[in-house]
Amino acid sequence: MKNNTGKLIVAIDGHSSTGKSTFAKLIARELNYIYVDTGAMYRAVTLQCIEKGFFDKGDEPQTEPIIKELDHIHVSFRRNSETGVNETCLGNRVVEKEIRTMAVSAHVSYISTIREVREKMVMLQREIGEGGGVVMDGRDIGTVVYPEAEIKIFMTAEEEVRAERRRKELEEKGMDTDFEKVLENIRKRDRIDSGREVSPLKKAEDAVLLDNSDMTIDDQMKWFFETFRELIDETGNEG
Repeated sequence: MKNNTGKLIVAIDGHSSTGKSTFAKLIARELNYIYVDTGAMYRAVTLQCIEKGFFDKGDEPQTEPIIKELDHIHVSFRRNSETGVNETCLGNRVVEKEIRTMAVSAHVSYISTIREVREKMVMLQREIGEGGGVVMDGRDIGTVVYPEAEIKIFMTAEEEVRAERRRKELEEKGMDTDFEKVLENIRKRDRIDSGREVSPLKKAEDAVLLDNSDMTIDDQMKWFFETFRELIDETGNEG
């Protein structure tokens, strides 16, 4: 999508726990672009739904009250003046830690299947990216939110690799984790994300596949700039 800023939209989609957010943040920093964590937006909605008790009857949410609640759910990003990092806010509350728990992970894919939720989040994401110069990661950025994005990447990795990455991430946050439970959560999310009726997880036809099972983050950054250097240079952005 060309725009008068001369900056690009970088769309990164893929499976859970492939390191999309870390990869996207580094690309945004290197290009001096805005990073938009779309997954955090769905996680924030999920957190509010959990707090409202919409999952009391099991894993799947009560859809009708969630749709009614949407007008009262306000997700935004606030820059932390000390760390310089954008943090996810639910209303006026910073919820960056709360949305990364296993409880939220276990329910976020269900929330993401609700058409009205996705419509609201997509609208917000499009508004944020209107001027270009953004890096967005999620499940449907290159297929639904910004199908016209100039750079599209689809990230994947072996299930066991993703599960171990997720387990280490949770462990570093002081959470008690079990590898088999994390692996099952990964598989469950894959099934729901790929099988949902609304905006299912799939690779855009013009997206470049990145399997990072055996790659470090440095390897991935080198791959990114080698793969897209010509396009980036041609657009004349400050990256």
